[in-house]
Amino acid sequence: MKQKHDTKPARFPAPVYAETILNHNFADAQRYFFAPLMHIHYAHGLMLTKQRILTRAEARTILQGLDALERGKILRAKYDGSVEDLFFYIERELSRLIGEEVAGKLHIARSRNDIDVTLYRMKLRVEVLTLTEELAALRDALLTLAKANLKTVMPAHTHTQPAQPTTLAHYLSAALEFIRRDITRLRAAFATINRNPLGACAITTTGFPINRAHTTQLLGFEDIAENSYGAIGGIDYLLEAVSALATSAVSLGKFTQDLLLWATQEFSFIRLGDAYVQTSSIMPQKRNPVALEHVRIQLSKAFGQAQAVMTSVHNTPFGDINDVEDDLQPLVYTTFSDAKRAVKLLAGAVSAIEVDRAALRRKAAGSFLTMTELADTLVREEGLSFKAAHRLVAQTVKRVPGIETPAAEIVQALLAVAEEHQQPLRTPRETLLRALSPEHFVAVRTVLGGPAPEQVADFLRRQKERAAADQQWLKAKNALLAAFPEKIEREKARLLA
Repeated sequence: MKQKHDTKPARFPAPVYAETILNHNFADAQRYFFAPLMHIHYAHGLMLTKQRILTRAEARTILQGLDALERGKILRAKYDGSVEDLFFYIERELSRLIGEEVAGKLHIARSRNDIDVTLYRMKLRVEVLTLTEELAALRDALLTLAKANLKTVMPAHTHTQPAQPTTLAHYLSAALEFIRRDITRLRAAFATINRNPLGACAITTTGFPINRAHTTQLLGFEDIAENSYGAIGGIDYLLEAVSALATSAVSLGKFTQDLLLWATQEFSFIRLGDAYVQTSSIMPQKRNPVALEHVRIQLSKAFGQAQAVMTSVHNTPFGDINDVEDDLQPLVYTTFSDAKRAVKLLAGAVSAIEVDRAALRRKAAGSFLTMTELADTLVREEGLSFKAAHRLVAQTVKRVPGIETPAAEIVQALLAVAEEHQQPLRTPRETLLRALSPEHFVAVRTVLGGPAPEQVADFLRRQKERAAADQQWLKAKNALLAAFPEKIEREKARLLA
């Protein structure tokens, strides 16, 4: 018995395709892209008019129709399968207002391909700017904390073990330095992103005499994504941004992990402000550093999502392809959202840190952290090779009873070891005792980049100057993005007048 088949052709979209893809993409476009899409419509229409591709009468009708669109209705609309996406939904609404013949002329010399990439760049440039602003605020909080702790000695660790004395300001300066590099990477990413792909059309531009420079100026771009194939097929503008984010997330995660360790009772180097800790539902004595825990997981999420973005576009064709479009874009914005949340919270927590300087000093003075300087002193004062001095000090450490041995006992043991090796020391006891001071250890390290307070103070001054320059950059870019809608409005007003 032959099975009967329905010969009636199925209508696009298949219900399952609408349910699993188009419905979600429509909602995402409403959330992320409605405003930039409208700006693109206006800018393209104004450019077509300037190039005399549209008549002034047609342009007025189109612009008035765009003005008359019910924004609230569009943003509340539910996907019903009658059109493919938000772009076609708005095109249909405009056609209802001004007629399909005139409305259809707005699509001269453009494609959804170049419209989509323009949308993505317009959204991403805002994300990059806001993340840069949060990093700049974190840098300000760290600068304040560092300046207050130029002489706060503390133990530096290598291989998770106490190594040498440094200062809290010197440690924080290392974080300030990588944050500066993070901001530099994001600034570079912004420059790559803020190039206009509009006019690339499907992938080979158009035979109409369009003016890509005009839409570039109207939409707040600073340059043109020139090659039309690359404008559509290239994805490095996105990868550069998420790579900069991922790098920052890793560095900040390492820094946050240190803060969490220092906040434990076992370390007690720092105390988080009461506004950033929670107690236990059963243990009333608890001060759980939950703010920093949330920072850590949000940074880890952002890093993981950045990797997911890069993995999603890996080995995809170099051209127009859905893999880099509507399904991917929300993941990009979630990545930036989590990173911004983490950085903002970290800045707040840092600004409320209380430093236990006495605990830091005790740790810096113990665990034999100044032994390098003791050996260096023997080299300077006794004329020994560093290898010989290292040997004497190493044997001294083995002889004394423990990591909290007083400096005087360490000196006495050193003198005894030297006598046994027939190398009696001429260095005054006071000089040897001074070599065991963590403050002295720090003070003599005046090499560029070292922990001596004057070196760190100079570094912080230069960081403050760089922070001011970055703030000027942020101010200029925010002004650029705030101004372009006004440019569109002014040009529209002149045409409609």
